Amino acid sequence: MADIEKRGNYTPRRVREQRAYRLVVTGGVAGAVFVVSLVLSIAGVVSGTIPVIALIVAVVCLALFRRTVAGR
Repeated sequence: MADIEKRGNYTPRRVREQRAYRLVVTGGVAGAVFVVSLVLSIAGVVSGTIPVIALIVAVVCLALFRRTVAGR
């Protein structure tokens, strides 16, 4: 057992697929929240802070998704 080599920073494909799926779902929901809250913010129903936060979450999810699926 002492001769088993460590894999280093290897992440199994299934884990990467699950992470990518969760990022797409979260980013999609954040994008939808951004659009709806932006319209409501323009109408004066909600604060302008909500669309900004939703946009930040969507952009972060996009960046993490691109990093997850990028070739090595």
